[in-house]
Amino acid sequence: MSSSDLSPRTIPEPLQCGRHTLTFERPLVMGILNVTPDSFSDGGRYAARDDALRQAETMVREGADMLDIGGESTRPGAPPVSLEEELARVIPIVEALRDAGVPLSVDTYKPEVMRAALAAGADLINDVWGFRRPGAIDAVRDSQCGLCVMHMLGEPQTMQRGKPEYDDVVADVRAFLTERVETLAREGVARNRISVDPGFGFGKSTIEHNYALLAHLAETAPRVPAGVAPYPILAGMSRKSMFGKVTGRATPRENVAASVAGAVLAAERGAAIIRVHDVAETVDALKVWKAVRDAI
Repeated sequence: MSSSDLSPRTIPEPLQCGRHTLTFERPLVMGILNVTPDSFSDGGRYAARDDALRQAETMVREGADMLDIGGESTRPGAPPVSLEEELARVIPIVEALRDAGVPLSVDTYKPEVMRAALAAGADLINDVWGFRRPGAIDAVRDSQCGLCVMHMLGEPQTMQRGKPEYDDVVADVRAFLTERVETLAREGVARNRISVDPGFGFGKSTIEHNYALLAHLAETAPRVPAGVAPYPILAGMSRKSMFGKVTGRATPRENVAASVAGAVLAAERGAAIIRVHDVAETVDALKVWKAVRDAI
């Protein structure tokens, strides 16, 4: 690797995120808090309220810059969760953590959950559907929350069946995200509220799809005019099967080291936010990466 490969990246503009304004002199670490009984990685460890709050406290102590709370698993083949059940899982946790000192993101595609989460104190809505479902944009338009727009081919129940096809996965993801941010702009959502996510593992069933996105991560974001700061990119790869397919390790927990390596590679390629289960390990690895970057 040449020294030019480690040159400082172009820094995205600050992200308006509810009560917070996020800046990206370094990548921010988003800790995953799944309050579901069927998470692919956590296996329901934090479905109970007290367990979830203890885990949130641990992640903040370990250096999480923000927390992402999810009440419905989006792993391939996961069954949908009713609106009532998702609200019951998520809203009490948001209310309990609203004064935790870090921005709270809620991972949902349901407009009703978005509205309730924002009323409860959420700062960012992380939507795997990219705000395409009816009512989603209306639910967030008039708030000051941040938005994360993700690319997904298909839907969680079916997205990995068959072989998802792309003409060029990087170009196709960029085109999709460009269309979504342009739609949000037309609907009155300020640019400084928007971040984007290429959607690792969401309808990218091959090693080639996922690693092409990682290798060319900066190119997945919507194009911007010369001199304009790029959109912040969120990279969510933590413990995913894209690592197990390379390492040969079968379970998500066996791929912690590979996930941390992926986080560093994402930072090197321009990720502004890195969504992880393993906060302490990722924070330490990114400190080393930043020290090397700053020394060049």
